[in-house]
Amino acid sequence: MTESRFAAPAWKVAFALAVVYVVWGSTYLAMAIAIETIPPLLMAGVRYVIAGSLLYAWARATGAPRPQLVHWRSALVVGGLLLLGGNGGVVWSEQRVPSGIAALLVSITPLWMVLMEWLRPKGHRPGLLAWSGLGLGLVGLVMLVRPSAEGRVDPLGVAVLIFATFSWAAGSLSSRSLPLPGSPQLATAMQMLAGSVLLTAFGLATGEAKDVHLAAISFRSVAALAYLITFGALLGLTAYVWLLRVVPPVLVGTYAYVNPIVAVFLGWLILHEPVTGRTLVAAAVILAGVVLITLSHRPAAKPREQETEALPEGERQAA
Repeated sequence: MTESRFAAPAWKVAFALAVVYVVWGSTYLAMAIAIETIPPLLMAGVRYVIAGSLLYAWARATGAPRPQLVHWRSALVVGGLLLLGGNGGVVWSEQRVPSGIAALLVSITPLWMVLMEWLRPKGHRPGLLAWSGLGLGLVGLVMLVRPSAEGRVDPLGVAVLIFATFSWAAGSLSSRSLPLPGSPQLATAMQMLAGSVLLTAFGLATGEAKDVHLAAISFRSVAALAYLITFGALLGLTAYVWLLRVVPPVLVGTYAYVNPIVAVFLGWLILHEPVTGRTLVAAAVILAGVVLITLSHRPAAKPREQETEALPEGERQAA
């Protein structure tokens, strides 16, 4: 770790962190609004083909070499796991689950990361902190989804969200080992483009085309889609990649704790989604578990180009 990594002015670091905190936290709300009048998987396909095309053109124009066929194969695998299984699962589930609850459930992704790392050959065995975090995360998950007098969360939506977190974790781990371009912007653009093809194909295969009624698409859904493209995929990505180059990754990773809080607040404020006492307690328990897992699981330093290759939107599955 060199001194130059920390030479950025503090105000720039603070601004970039604020962008990642607020923008990525707000993407759950934007997705919920976008799918009010646009089918979810086709909406996500349009989002990523536009964002991916713009980012690909920019990466090539700024000197990134033409990718090889093996890079496209890797992008198809990683993009499928991250965007079709991960982000696609989230956006589909938001038809049945409030956006704030979706963000809280997505925050359990580090649980899968710990378990997958452990199961790999010569993988990192979880310690006491990690097991404690896993336990807290599961307790919070049960608190969040079990029926109560305050209502219950749709079980199918919850199941799809849990699958989405698993898929996102698998895609994140795959992106570390599969051959991808050295340019993180080009690799991310290729994953977006490959994922957009899969999202569109899956949306058409499941009959979403019949639900597309151009005259019925609202201005607010179009505006939300534009926000997801420009802010969620492009601005958030730029801020995230820059942060990884100038501050420690553990600081960048704090977005995982802040995004659900932003999402719950915005869902309550704008979509009038209910925020019950049980939701707040479950959120605190889940986030405490994520913090413990993060503190316990510090991977060895990697080359800078590998650190920045994975698509960050979730990331966040929600980006």
